[in-house]
Amino acid sequence: MAPRASWKGYLKLSLVSCPVRLYPATSASERISFNQLHKKTHNRINMKPVDPELGLVERSDLVRGYEYEDKQYIIIDDADLDAVRIESNHTMNIEAFVDEGEVDVIYQDSPYYLAPDGAMAEETFAVLREAMRKSGKLAIARLVLSSRERVVTIGARENGMFVCTLRNPNEVRGTAEYFGNIPAGKPDPEMLDLAQALIKQKETHFDPKNYEDRYEVALMAMIREKLKGHKPIIAAAPERGNVINLMDALKASLSQQAKPPAKSKSKADEAPAKPAKKAAAGGAPENPLKANLLKAVGKSKK
Repeated sequence: MAPRASWKGYLKLSLVSCPVRLYPATSASERISFNQLHKKTHNRINMKPVDPELGLVERSDLVRGYEYEDKQYIIIDDADLDAVRIESNHTMNIEAFVDEGEVDVIYQDSPYYLAPDGAMAEETFAVLREAMRKSGKLAIARLVLSSRERVVTIGARENGMFVCTLRNPNEVRGTAEYFGNIPAGKPDPEMLDLAQALIKQKETHFDPKNYEDRYEVALMAMIREKLKGHKPIIAAAPERGNVINLMDALKASLSQQAKPPAKSKSKADEAPAKPAKKAAAGGAPENPLKANLLKAVGKSKK
């Protein structure tokens, strides 16, 4: 079954545009989840809407309300939401380009994959993708998701593009409240050298397959034991080590003959993009994509 797109519209750069589809890049369906049951009957509890005056009500009788004052609401229906039409409802208009490393990780939110919508869009999509890849840039655009306009970054990834929604600046807390009382003094040079040597010992290449959720694995093992009718084995928490001198701790850590970390497997080389078809000889009409690109570049130089 083909994946379901979260958003469909157009990716636009100046005069160049192509239809695209947006897909969630992650899934939480494999996570262990629990249901709420009654402790005696073990029946699953249904969460039903309750009105303080009427009691249980049907979901079909529910409407959206915006609280503009305390306990004062204005009703918002589907027609009202449909009336709010802005460009980013259906178009991801690229507003600017930035270096890949310039976007602070604290602003990055939800990841998505972006793919061309149909064969007719593939050439335009490939040109924009490879232009961003070769320039090492991320595009900045906006789109409406879940009745909210989101600023996003767009970059090349394998044969497609990678989109990441960004948090609004007012959602990110400042650091002063948390870091303000941390002293800014310089550490002892010898201890700093020891710490750097310890870091060097543990250097490796990151492979997410090496970092499975150990709590989830232990949780599933406990569930399987209970299904068999066995009493779960409770693993003892590791004892906290004795507090010792920092210098002694660093030296002891370095002296241990630690097993070298396993090398992560390198990924296969990315598949090269298909070469563009040559224009037919003998006065063939100019490629409209190339013409729009030339116009867009000329327009930006003015």
